Amino acid sequence: MNTERTSIRVGVNTLFMIPGEVGGTETYLRQTLSAIAEYHPDLQLALFTNRENDPILREELGRYNQVQFCSLRVRAANRYARIVAEQTLLPVAARRARVDLLWSPGYTAPLRAPCPQVVTIPDMQYKTHPEDLAPHYRVATDILVKAAARRAVHIIAISEFTKSEIVRYTSASPERIDVTHLAADPAFAEPLSKDRRRTILAGLLPGGGPYVLCVAHTYPHKNVHALVEAFGQIYESVPHRLALVGSRRLGEPQLQAAIEKLPDPGRVVRLEKLNTEQLRAIYQGADVFVFPSLYEGFGLPVLEAMMAGVPVVTTRRASISEVGDELVVYFDPDNPRDLSRKILDVVQWPAEKRGQWTSKATVYARGFSWRETADRTVVALNRTVKSAR
Repeated sequence: MNTERTSIRVGVNTLFMIPGEVGGTETYLRQTLSAIAEYHPDLQLALFTNRENDPILREELGRYNQVQFCSLRVRAANRYARIVAEQTLLPVAARRARVDLLWSPGYTAPLRAPCPQVVTIPDMQYKTHPEDLAPHYRVATDILVKAAARRAVHIIAISEFTKSEIVRYTSASPERIDVTHLAADPAFAEPLSKDRRRTILAGLLPGGGPYVLCVAHTYPHKNVHALVEAFGQIYESVPHRLALVGSRRLGEPQLQAAIEKLPDPGRVVRLEKLNTEQLRAIYQGADVFVFPSLYEGFGLPVLEAMMAGVPVVTTRRASISEVGDELVVYFDPDNPRDLSRKILDVVQWPAEKRGQWTSKATVYARGFSWRETADRTVVALNRTVKSAR
């Protein structure tokens, strides 16, 4: 995608990002910033950071001359402190940094700023699945997201589905919303050596053997408990274990109840906070990847699994079919037995069918790139500055 060179100075509000805690939005921020810095050296970036993310962002982006850092020294793990800092300290810091534009990639933005604003709203999950948030935080999120949508000159969505959701739940017009898809790290498609993968998996899944994989934090809308229930239905028909990668969230009680009903709960392995190499290994070693989510702004794990050469079983809900197209296997989450049937079918695919399917899926997944995400983001930022002049 061709984009014009620009010398504007963009402030980036990274206060929402806590390493290892905010899932796909962290990947979106870090990968997009890296691609902008790499491919758009004329664009000046002033990153407003918190205590948790400042070291990692400096490590990743400090080598770029056009990137500067301003730590607001707030601990973002304290949500109240982070919100207050975003509304008070950030506008002052943006004025001092003399930015032409303030971009907030994580849902919310200052109510007042000394320059035009762009906000990325990755999804409207809190509206469709309110059970994912505590009531007081849900109310605060609604107020702040809607205010950000009103104040921003432009809004960035990460899928056409999310764009439609933003229009539905805020006062934003479609003309103010740009779509920038996400991408999977190409490293997922680079096979680890058999010895290296075996060593990593021995540490993650002692005893070896085949496994079904799911990568998702246990929020209620991720529907991980339904996967465990489906696994229980084919328990005696397959030798597989079920590997669940993700942090424990508000859907944990329902998940634990499903695990405890299994004849052997030990066949479910829980893993958290894997590094990139571990994640590559566990994707590449899986017989099937299952993503039972009922709502996604994008659904990055689907693309990561496709890139890694693993057959994917997932739903058509929300943005997922926009990401997976017809190169994943869909199940009906309203049919209790459909997921177990689809898993059993995929793990029994002959090698030829599996190879042909995953080869096509990997080629398709490579069509998404962080450079494209960066290019489209820069177009939106540049257009915002021009429209404000």
